[in-house]
Amino acid sequence: MTVEQLEGGEPGGAGDALLDFPLSRRGDVLPQECAWLREKAPVARVRTLTGDPAWLVSGYAPARQVLEDERFSLKDTANAGVPRQYALTIPPEVVNNMGNINGAGLRDAVMKALNPRQEGLRDLLRATAGELVDRMVAEGAPADLRAGFADPFSAALHCRVLGVPFEDWRRLMSGLDVAFMTAREPFADSALNWYKDVGYFVERLEAQLALPAEERTGLLGRFAGLKEADPESAHLTDDMFATVAVSLFGAGAVSTSAFLVLAVLALLRKPELIGYLRAHPERMGKAVDELLRWNLSVGDGLPRIALEDVRVGDVLVKKGELVLVLLEGANFDPLAFENPDVLDLERESSRPHLAFGAGRHFCPASALGRAHAEIALEVLVERLPELRLAVPAENLVWRTGFIKRLPERLPVAW
Repeated sequence: MTVEQLEGGEPGGAGDALLDFPLSRRGDVLPQECAWLREKAPVARVRTLTGDPAWLVSGYAPARQVLEDERFSLKDTANAGVPRQYALTIPPEVVNNMGNINGAGLRDAVMKALNPRQEGLRDLLRATAGELVDRMVAEGAPADLRAGFADPFSAALHCRVLGVPFEDWRRLMSGLDVAFMTAREPFADSALNWYKDVGYFVERLEAQLALPAEERTGLLGRFAGLKEADPESAHLTDDMFATVAVSLFGAGAVSTSAFLVLAVLALLRKPELIGYLRAHPERMGKAVDELLRWNLSVGDGLPRIALEDVRVGDVLVKKGELVLVLLEGANFDPLAFENPDVLDLERESSRPHLAFGAGRHFCPASALGRAHAEIALEVLVERLPELRLAVPAENLVWRTGFIKRLPERLPVAW
């Protein structure tokens, strides 16, 4: 059911039809339902892809409440028998990956690997971005910015962070198309896809173990040291270490690439902003923050299961019910951000956007993600000041059945 069909009443009441979710898959246009939901039903009853009922939270204040309240659980969204937004395509134990990391005593190693200030990382990223631009220019316009720049640049970051060869980036990125598919029902080969990548990272961990300690790199190098030196890690298997690496690569690479693609697209829709960034490189940090608020890459809402009855706004969410936080509903809320429909690279806001979540599950790689985006955009506006979209925006093909809103290609010219 669409918003137009619901205009006559409030969704979620007894006997009412449910709004179908997810919303539009286009990542360059704010779904028309957002404003209506915030005004008429900030906590609305929806039907998910699997046919399960859920509460969709659209305003900034209730969204932040859900994300910060530990009575709403991410881990429990993987439990058997709970309502889902879509079928699981990764093992249930991976859903709460940072919880797994904490439980295994690996958090310190992970957080050091995710530190954007580690020696040489920024220089490597800038050099990689320059090489990718060189390659696109040499091949000539038009070029696919996603395949030629965003995907390999994001993969390069995560290969470095994890300690695996950049040469393997295509093989690793290809698995994400299955791992982050949103399907109505489980399918057997999603597990095959997952364990193929686990096997790869087990092999790379063994390769790190074979190196002298001073030659080990990335998170897998740290894990190799833990296996040798830390008695508290003796109970950890190679598969457990590999599972952490797979999930960090997957979540990180798909998120940073999708954000970068949509950030560039937003700038291409307003070409004067590229000139602004070129003239004011010192504003890049603030610009990335605004592009994060503006970004529509998270297409399916952030899921939580209520652990007990909790009131959100005027709605009593009952224990065991699924709640979905609609980021575009929160980040475009005029009660939280002045003129939210304007992409303002000079915006100063006292309220943080929710692009990285909030509360216990605030993204641990947020600083790394910001550095990734800043360097990529700096290089693009420096090297390609005439960058433009090479096809009409309405002709972009948007991926369906995927956890991110993402164009299959982003053709550009310069």
